[in-house]
Amino acid sequence: MWRRIRRVALMVLAVLIVLLSVGTAYQWNGARKDVKSYEPVGKLYQVAGHKMHLYTAGEGDTTVVFASGWGTANPYADFSPLYEGLESHVKVAVYDRFGYGYSDTTGRQRDIDTITDEIHELLSVSGQTPPYILVGHSLGSLETIRYAQRFPTEVKAILFIDGGSPEYYASRPGLTFIPIAYRTLRTTGILRALYHTSGFAEWATDQSNGEKLLTEDLKKLNRTALLLKSGNRDMTNEIRQSQKNAEVILAGKKPLNIPITVLTADYFGKLSEDKAWMDSEAALPSWSTTGKQMIVPNSSHYIHSYQPETVINELLRLSGN
Repeated sequence: MWRRIRRVALMVLAVLIVLLSVGTAYQWNGARKDVKSYEPVGKLYQVAGHKMHLYTAGEGDTTVVFASGWGTANPYADFSPLYEGLESHVKVAVYDRFGYGYSDTTGRQRDIDTITDEIHELLSVSGQTPPYILVGHSLGSLETIRYAQRFPTEVKAILFIDGGSPEYYASRPGLTFIPIAYRTLRTTGILRALYHTSGFAEWATDQSNGEKLLTEDLKKLNRTALLLKSGNRDMTNEIRQSQKNAEVILAGKKPLNIPITVLTADYFGKLSEDKAWMDSEAALPSWSTTGKQMIVPNSSHYIHSYQPETVINELLRLSGN
């Protein structure tokens, strides 16, 4: 009997090895093709010895600088519903942290001062000029606050798009199992295969309104970025250090002497179901001497994918347009 069990176990193991080998080869071949068509929409600049991507457009005396949330593989595509309403009034700059979009994946430590040093260097070498309005989505809120703490003369205002507070992130360890799971699914070809199943793409983009405001080309761009970037070592290190990064910010200057607007999603009437998040959002305006919160109805975490006009109008107000 034990011989039979052992034989079955070995057969199952052999099948799994074959499936993983086939899946890995499938991903490798698909990624090789994807890389050829994955051309930067902006420009690549040398930052800390690596290539970092920045997309710019528009005109005006104020530059709105966008910081994406954790795991948003292609920030350019993600923030695209906002560009048309902004570009005739302000300059728009969307950067890709290392490990995101078209930037290199580097293995550099993702502590908050390294991240803000990289952003500062990118804006400088690319010829951007302050004043900046910083826009932080989700975990991107941390780098916007830290940037304002370290380079206060460059920052005119901050807008949070359902951005988390330093207090909130400091109370929670980074969930590294999430990027590790994403990386496993990606490298074994499972994620690529799932995109060929009915309903998966809609499920994967549920928090961003099913990408209804994106063109087909931008949807394809997002998917390609996920299949090339999701769960990479920079993303993993970034979430691993999120708690410590929040603690560094908490030790810095507060409140900031600039306007801050907190846009909080109402999660379609379910915001109160996550009391910790709701309370932290209500307290987030205290990071400014003139902070305010706006609850955005009929929206989820990616507010700009549901109610872009609300985001645009508040940015124009903060810019003085």
